[in-house]
Amino acid sequence: MKINEETILKLASLSKLKFEKKEMDLITNDMQKMIDFIQTLEEINTDGVKPLIHMTEGYNNYRQDEVKEMLDQKEALKNGPQSDSTYFKIPKVLDK
Repeated sequence: MKINEETILKLASLSKLKFEKKEMDLITNDMQKMIDFIQTLEEINTDGVKPLIHMTEGYNNYRQDEVKEMLDQKEALKNGPQSDSTYFKIPKVLDK
């Protein structure tokens, strides 16, 4: 597949972009390199190669959910720098 100015103009129109001549030349060159690379990959014989689901042999080690001892509200509020009855007090981060 050959990338030309017409292809770039069509893509620019579809994506609502505008390019100068110099930019179009750079984009054309880069896209042609990508297409050439993909065509090179298509030449590789992949018969007998299983598709990958993950890039590594690792897998998720899920743990069982266990109910453990929980803090009550007063104990939890003791861990914060300041509290106001049933809430933590923190510095204001957003202006109204």
